[in-house]
Amino acid sequence: MPRFTAENYAANFKLFAPYLELAKEADCSPAQLALAWLLHKAPHIIPIPGTTREQHLMDDLGAAQVKLSPDLVVRLEALINEHTVVGSRYNAQANSEVDTEVFENIP
Repeated sequence: MPRFTAENYAANFKLFAPYLELAKEADCSPAQLALAWLLHKAPHIIPIPGTTREQHLMDDLGAAQVKLSPDLVVRLEALINEHTVVGSRYNAQANSEVDTEVFENIP
């Protein structure tokens, strides 16, 4: 998982503190911010979070109640995007078998 090599992980971890600040500003958990952003993007996008704990499921469901201001969305998308995240999630072989891990502009 190239995104999690020591060098890439260190670069990507620098995004975490500002991301936490955005979640705090939105008055939600980091997981809720990610899910709320997906829900905000388009009605045909349906996030399917995975969890093994009821507590996490309840947190995830709370994302539907999170209201994101247009300004926060702009700042979130400026922070986390194809130019700021370093490294592929999967190696070349795995990337050839999936088509969901490439950043694309979502209408």
